[in-house]
Amino acid sequence: MAGDTIEAIDASGSERNDWKNTILAGLANYIDAGSIVAGSAALALWMEAYKLSPSFVGLIGALGPNAISAGIGAFVGGRLCDLFGRKTIYQYDMLFYAFGMLWLIFAMNAWTILIGFFLVGLAVGADIPASWSLIAESAPKGARGKHSGVAQVLWYLGPVVVLFMFLALEPLGLLGARIVFAHLAILAVALTFLRSRMGESQRWLDAKADVALIDGSPPQPVRLRDLMKAKWIGPMAFLIGMYGMWNLWAGTNGFFFPYILRTVGNQSQSMSVAVQSLSFFIGMLSIWLIFMQLADKVNQRLLFLVSATIQVIGMALLAIFPLTLPMALLHVFLMSVGQGFGAQSFFQLWSAEMFPTLLRSTAQGLMFGVVRITLGVFSFFVPLLTSTGFQTLAWILTGFLFLSGLIGFLGAPRNEGKSLDELEAEMDVAPIDRHPAGV
Repeated sequence: MAGDTIEAIDASGSERNDWKNTILAGLANYIDAGSIVAGSAALALWMEAYKLSPSFVGLIGALGPNAISAGIGAFVGGRLCDLFGRKTIYQYDMLFYAFGMLWLIFAMNAWTILIGFFLVGLAVGADIPASWSLIAESAPKGARGKHSGVAQVLWYLGPVVVLFMFLALEPLGLLGARIVFAHLAILAVALTFLRSRMGESQRWLDAKADVALIDGSPPQPVRLRDLMKAKWIGPMAFLIGMYGMWNLWAGTNGFFFPYILRTVGNQSQSMSVAVQSLSFFIGMLSIWLIFMQLADKVNQRLLFLVSATIQVIGMALLAIFPLTLPMALLHVFLMSVGQGFGAQSFFQLWSAEMFPTLLRSTAQGLMFGVVRITLGVFSFFVPLLTSTGFQTLAWILTGFLFLSGLIGFLGAPRNEGKSLDELEAEMDVAPIDRHPAGV
């Protein structure tokens, strides 16, 4: 009886620690999305104060945390995670993030804004593979989707907090924007201290130890060419295609959504914030009630198909029917529900499950980098697309979502309920391949 009690207490303590680690790692998503939305909200103020040209604004968007700099950071950070461990990266890159934020907090001209966004993007990108790998490697069997979902909830929470802060601080103008950026910098510094108490991923430590046991030699660093094998190129191509197509819609939607708000007849800042916050809130409910409850239990391929279908229908509505207020609200509802348990949630989950431990972060960083850099290049052409007309653009965005859904459905794995050990065994790789050593 006493032994059962002790085991129950230990299990409860371990579970609390798992959730604590997940939240601390997942706050990278809060910072990522918060940075993107804060930058978008501040651009209008900067354009007026520093006379930014449209081309310079486009350069900021392409090089910022939503695009190229995040892609570069993810690739470099992912490699370093597999070389030196998850903790080294996810702890200290927050200090680098805070340093980048200082450029935005005290920005006095166009180039300080560009430098700040670029540095922030590098840090955000580096943290993504570190935090996503840690969440997957720390989650108990049968709860990996649930833990991954927490990180996605935090991704939606970041924009809501930032939007309401901008609304409350609107009378302060640029000072209000600086306060919003300061809150993100303070959170990054706090995360540095909180994450210092976290341990290294035990799975990564075990993988490094296994390499040394195979031939008795010290473990050698993972090589990028170890990832360039057919067994890994296939999963990477699938994930890049599925998530990349969805991300093209997401990136373009930033230009698209304000048009919807203007067209339905209410251009007030408070209504804009209310509608956008409602969409994020519905997305969080979708993650909580659908993805986190079902991803570890049901057919993931069918679950993904449902989410993709909802989003295609939601986008096609605007291409087929006149844009009225009821139609816009139905669009917002369908897109928010579909996104919650859709491409981004599954990309985080599958990108951790489809690769062995010592290649996991490298693969995640490479894929995330390709997707974000592609979006950065594509963003230069978004103004051209928006000039083609509302309905034409709506059909283009519907096409992006359809392709993402098709690729996702055809290539989706069936990993629900399986541990990472079971998944790695199914990869049918020898131990030396599972934990590659350099030559």
